[in-house]
Amino acid sequence: MGVCARALLRVLVLQAAWALGGGQVRYSVPEEAKAGTVVGRLAQDLGLEAGELEARRLRLVAKGRRASVEVSGASGALVVSSRLDREELCGKSAPCALRLEVLVERPLRVFHVELEVTDINDNAPLFPAARKNLSVAESLTLPGSRFPLEGASDADIGANAQLSYKLSPSEHFALEVKSADENRKSLFLVLSKALDREAMPVHRLLLTASDGGRPSLSGTMELVISVLDVNDNAPEFNQSIYKVQLAESAAEGTLVVRVRATDPDEGMNSQVAYTVNNVIPASGKDLFVLDSSTGEMKLAGPLDFEDVCLYEIQVEAKDRGAPPLSGHCSVELEVVDVNDNAPEVWVTSLSVPVPEDAAVGTVVALLSVSDRDSGANGRVRCAVWPPAPFGLVATFEGSYSLVLREALDRERVAEYEVEVRAEDGGAPPLRASRGLRVPVSDVNDNAPAFAQAVYTVLARENNAAGAELARLWARDPDEAGNGRVSYSVAEGGAGAGAGSRSVSSYVSVDAESGRLWALQPFDYEELQVLQFEVRAVDAGEPALCGNATVQLFVVDENDNAPALLPPAGGGAGPWAGGAAGSSSSSSSSSSAWSLWAWAAWGSPAGQVVAKIRAVDADSGYNAWLRYELREPRGKGAFRVGLYSGEVSTARALEEADGPRQTLLIVVRDHGEPARSATATLSVSLGEGAEAALAAAGAGAGSGSSVSGLRPAAGAEGGAAAAAATNVWLVVAICAVSSVFLLAVVLYGASRWAPRAAVLSGPGPATLVCASEVGSWSYSQRQSRSLCVADGAGKSDLMVFSPNFPPPAAGPAAKETPQDPPALLDTVSGTFFSTPSHLRGLPETLSQFFPVPLEPPLGGGLGPGRLRGAGACQAFDLRLLAAMSVVSAFACKCAQLSELMCALRRSLTSGAWGLVG
Repeated sequence: MGVCARALLRVLVLQAAWALGGGQVRYSVPEEAKAGTVVGRLAQDLGLEAGELEARRLRLVAKGRRASVEVSGASGALVVSSRLDREELCGKSAPCALRLEVLVERPLRVFHVELEVTDINDNAPLFPAARKNLSVAESLTLPGSRFPLEGASDADIGANAQLSYKLSPSEHFALEVKSADENRKSLFLVLSKALDREAMPVHRLLLTASDGGRPSLSGTMELVISVLDVNDNAPEFNQSIYKVQLAESAAEGTLVVRVRATDPDEGMNSQVAYTVNNVIPASGKDLFVLDSSTGEMKLAGPLDFEDVCLYEIQVEAKDRGAPPLSGHCSVELEVVDVNDNAPEVWVTSLSVPVPEDAAVGTVVALLSVSDRDSGANGRVRCAVWPPAPFGLVATFEGSYSLVLREALDRERVAEYEVEVRAEDGGAPPLRASRGLRVPVSDVNDNAPAFAQAVYTVLARENNAAGAELARLWARDPDEAGNGRVSYSVAEGGAGAGAGSRSVSSYVSVDAESGRLWALQPFDYEELQVLQFEVRAVDAGEPALCGNATVQLFVVDENDNAPALLPPAGGGAGPWAGGAAGSSSSSSSSSSAWSLWAWAAWGSPAGQVVAKIRAVDADSGYNAWLRYELREPRGKGAFRVGLYSGEVSTARALEEADGPRQTLLIVVRDHGEPARSATATLSVSLGEGAEAALAAAGAGAGSGSSVSGLRPAAGAEGGAAAAAATNVWLVVAICAVSSVFLLAVVLYGASRWAPRAAVLSGPGPATLVCASEVGSWSYSQRQSRSLCVADGAGKSDLMVFSPNFPPPAAGPAAKETPQDPPALLDTVSGTFFSTPSHLRGLPETLSQFFPVPLEPPLGGGLGPGRLRGAGACQAFDLRLLAAMSVVSAFACKCAQLSELMCALRRSLTSGAWGLVG
């Protein structure tokens, strides 16, 4: 209300002045007056009537500026038409007057109007910027330092533009204002206390400027004071000592520790670089790598707890300031033990070789055991393998003795591979072993031993002197001189047929090789079995020896031809000449024997007219004889038994057959090559009475017991022959009885006598009687002589001695050191292929038939093919030797038995005949 009164007063003053000044009107209006505000009554002040305003067209003309006032056409008042801003119209000029021209037409007149725009406080103080940034070095700027500031400005004038300043409270800064004049003031920011960037890096202050208006207006400016860093702080670690545990098995590149140092400075002053200053012990200097920027320490090599268990690492952190500052820390790395070391075994003393007679408890070796690990990982347990014959005895911690726990035998084990095994207590446990070679020295505690207690050796008769018979070998498991064996033949051996000659005259043995040599050729007819001992002696101290029995069997060869038996009287004539050349070596040997016999016409078929007798000094096949009728060819009146030698009629005799028949009979053995003898038999044919008289006359002259056969010479000496026959019959009976009793005694003694071993060899001699139909008799326990009565198929007594086939090469029996034979040997031979009623024969029979046998020509059962190995183990060889002698002797006695049978027949029939 007061303002309007003052404005009205001014208008009145202006009008009065205008009236005095010749037509100039002055008005005053405050700025920022609202549109429509009446500034003054212009028409009235110009002296115009209200009615003539429209006629005279009163208008306002502005000069060069936009007029913010206008003349109201209705009232002629000067009113505000738009906003009036003194600062815009006049700026800082004072006073602010607007010059206006008012035109009035009819008549045209110009009036000058001056409009003063008065200031009001409508502008607050204004700083050049809302924020001002200052930078102050923290430790280099001293208290009292001044920093000039720009003051604020106010668009108003007068009291509205008079400014005052105020700074927000701060312990470090103050505001200093200096007035150069009323309108100019200088502002300074004064440092009142030293700055610390690490305590407060930025200070924010508010500077306020207030004007003098009413109400007062103010403006503000923010002062941002950044404290510039100075490198006044050293890096500092968050720990002075870093304690770390790391297993010694950690791999390269494993993170050990991450150290961290902080620097409260900034920029380059806060950038920290890490380095390793020192490592204790110095050997670990290259084990760790430290990243200079991140502070990560990594493992660069292997750790070994057994070498170093604790590392102390000095780490330095240095900033990049000028000058640089540094800080320090320590890293203590404790290495944790891992079971990475196996136990170690050392042999501190070894006493070898060990004698095989060393006592139990003998110390063989001293051992030391250790483990570099600690705790349970370093506790070691020991054992020995194999657990026998050695053992471990702990003497004190880490030391053991290898002692003998059992008796040694070098021949069983000559050297021991002993392994000492150690195991620690880690998880998992580690193991180690140490091998020891413990040789055993020899002691002469073994006598030489032959592979067999009894050796059976076969040697062919007529062998060459110096031929190797066998190779004996005695094994002595000792070594060197204790095992070096020498051989010798022990005197005192016995042999069948050897007489009183010593063994050394037949054989010898090589002292080094054990080869058995023949010193002379053998004759089966002289010597069949030779038994002796071979002694083996080693070279030890004292010397030990062993014995073996050698049974040498002479194998018969067909070196004797069959021989026809002479007449009982032993008269001269063609009988005596027939024996010449029987020992020839040709395949056949023929001897001219002239015999004759009587036969009656009309004799039926099968009538025996004569019997041919022959013997062979050989044995077995070589002594098995067969009789063949060579002449005449074709269908003759007579035939001869293949094995019996009996000449019988093949058909009824007729007068057309003539008065005499001459038969050529060949006696052949089964040897290879075969040997033979021949006999010529002249059979005189006549009437029955005439033949009987002729036979009776012949019997009276010669005393023969076989009818129908007589020598070509006369019958003189018949009585002497009969007497000699009676004597020989008594001798034969006594001899056969004595031999049989001796055989029984020997057999009983051999059965109940203690035996050293069961040995192989040829079985006992077997007696086989072969009839003309080929039947065979066999006995395992005794020999039988069969004597058949007249008219029956008589049998010859055949003795099969232990004949064996010759060996393929070399001696008959050899022993080699590389492969000593078993104590039981079998001698290869062949078996009988017999009919069903003879299949139970023992296989020992095969040893007497080295070659296949053909069945008899008579069609009966004969010996078959011999095969396989004989089961001679069931018979005692001593009995075999005795039975061989008995068999040879019985063969001779059988001839005498046949003579007795012939005499009995001759006495019965009244005729006589003798087969020699």
